[in-house]
Amino acid sequence: MQMHDIFQQFIDGIKTTTWLEYIAVFSGIASVWYSKKENILVYPVGLINTTIYIWLSVKGHLFGEASVNLYYTVMSIYGWILWAKKDEHHHHVVSITLSGLSEWKIQLLFFAACYAVIFISLSFIKNSFAHGAIPWADALASAAAYTGMWLMAKKKVESWLWWITTNIASIPLYFVKGFVFTSVYYFVLLVLAIFGLTEWMKKAKENNPVN
Repeated sequence: MQMHDIFQQFIDGIKTTTWLEYIAVFSGIASVWYSKKENILVYPVGLINTTIYIWLSVKGHLFGEASVNLYYTVMSIYGWILWAKKDEHHHHVVSITLSGLSEWKIQLLFFAACYAVIFISLSFIKNSFAHGAIPWADALASAAAYTGMWLMAKKKVESWLWWITTNIASIPLYFVKGFVFTSVYYFVLLVLAIFGLTEWMKKAKENNPVN
């Protein structure tokens, strides 16, 4: 596909973007911004985004992404409770930290398990009735997102690395499915995730200073 064709597809996609997709995109950007700032509003605002994208993903035969957004919805409630929880001294019980080697191993195993399950499931769905599904790309974006959301609830810096992976995979995935505005949205999220990673790394060092 030539650049002219890609640009024309972009223009056509923007013209057909629904108001529902616009709401999902802008609430998603706001949610990531709040996450970057370690603001608990990341969760209530994010719930608007996830519930809309469950519908949009199913409509576009992106069943892996639909499962991710359902997972986001559940984890948003969990993260909301965890981030709001305080100890007897009124300090938040969860703070931004870096993962140790053992935690990294668990993350990678979690990602691998999610990828395998999603890829096998989507391959079956593709062969059965959803011929437009793209199992490997959908599974990559979805498994990385599952891992990132879990780690964000625990305020782990590495959550941003998984978000970056998700965003890189999702940009072309949604573009080829006709959700052009959503593709642009994931590009914006990619930029925010890079800044979020930098900001959380600084906060992790402040929370755990080296003596």
